[in-house]
Amino acid sequence: MHLSRDVLITLIKVLSVIASAIILFFIGLMIGYGVVGDGSPTHVFSRALWQHIFEFIQL
Repeated sequence: MHLSRDVLITLIKVLSVIASAIILFFIGLMIGYGVVGDGSPTHVFSRALWQHIFEFIQL
């Protein structure tokens, strides 16, 4: 029983680190696009913007 609790605690720690990394990635996208790129920070989640970026990379 003690082993399963240790595994659960480790799993929660790993998932919290992954969730924190994802949240910080999106915050970084918003800061980079909004402050450095002089755009609207919420526009970074626009589908049209990402289509344009992927088209630019494929050329």
